[in-house]
Amino acid sequence: MRIFTITETIAGMRTQLSRFAALALGALVACATGAHAQSASLKTKEGDYVARDFKFRSGETLAELRLHYMTLGTPKRDAKGRVINGVLILHGTGGTGQQFLRPQFADVLFAPGGLLDPAKYFIILPDGIGHGKSSKPSDGMHAHFPQYDYDDMVAAQYVLLTKGLHVNHLRLVMGTSMGCMHSFVWGETYPKFMDALMPLACLPVEIAGRNRMWRKMTMDAIKADPAWNGGEYTSEPLSGLRTASDLLAIAGGAPLLQQKTTPTRDMADKFVEDRTKQDLASLDANDLLYQVNASRNYDPSPNLEKIVAPVMWVNSADDFINPPELGIAEVQVKRLKQGRFVLIPISDQTHGHGTHTWAVVWKQYLEELLRESSHS
Repeated sequence: MRIFTITETIAGMRTQLSRFAALALGALVACATGAHAQSASLKTKEGDYVARDFKFRSGETLAELRLHYMTLGTPKRDAKGRVINGVLILHGTGGTGQQFLRPQFADVLFAPGGLLDPAKYFIILPDGIGHGKSSKPSDGMHAHFPQYDYDDMVAAQYVLLTKGLHVNHLRLVMGTSMGCMHSFVWGETYPKFMDALMPLACLPVEIAGRNRMWRKMTMDAIKADPAWNGGEYTSEPLSGLRTASDLLAIAGGAPLLQQKTTPTRDMADKFVEDRTKQDLASLDANDLLYQVNASRNYDPSPNLEKIVAPVMWVNSADDFINPPELGIAEVQVKRLKQGRFVLIPISDQTHGHGTHTWAVVWKQYLEELLRESSHS
């Protein structure tokens, strides 16, 4: 076990207001209907796998669970038929696999010669249950949709890989925010399925304290809006969603970046107005409720010793959701057999919780993880 703290000054990125506005929307809840910039050179394939009679931990069953995904590259197998180049990348709450095609991620990692060049790796970008084009409450079941949790989401990802894509091994599992938490669940549930894990922006403990508080506030705001109508609304409960949007903006924000990009009262006010308008045009109340509530029983801490793959775990110091002053990471990383924790200090290049998607900040640690976990 080793703990790293970056001490060097990180520089090189401009913090423009327009870029920050796009980031702030996607830092925590990336709207599934939003358009995202994508590198023209990327050749993706999209598909859906339907899992039949999928049983949730709640005891509920869905006759047909649609699991949407995108892939880049082609799987390669060894002489025994084991996939040797699979990379699973998992999105955060409210996001989709599409978010990883944004330039700040894709242009750094998926470019020719990049650390995750699709010419070398088979990259899988799924939409989690309740997100994107996968099955979700807003498809028609509303509040009668099964009450999925993170274990269900990981189990569905496993089904997609093994039965839908016929991938029986992964070179790497990487996840951001909720996907970071899913990475820890993957490491415990299927410990020999991957060669390495890279969780970005999370903690492997029960969601409590302030992290749970803002989540409960978000859910309560929606449910308290009379227009929500127990989930059977005919139009979105805008009052509840407006409060939820405000809370999400605070949780996903970065104080230094916000101060620099909105240095006047009028600029800050305009950002809030634009952000709220964009959120209200794209969020669905039931989908958001389910997405936030899925974390309710997450707690991999009792079984961290089950993780056998090397872990490169990266958080940033300006993360409102996972603040470093809690000291949790430094304690929990000691329980990982091959675990390393990196804390990125606040700088002009960090983006609060959303630092997880700006690959230039942490790519050196991905490079190190891939090198040290290579069996070739």
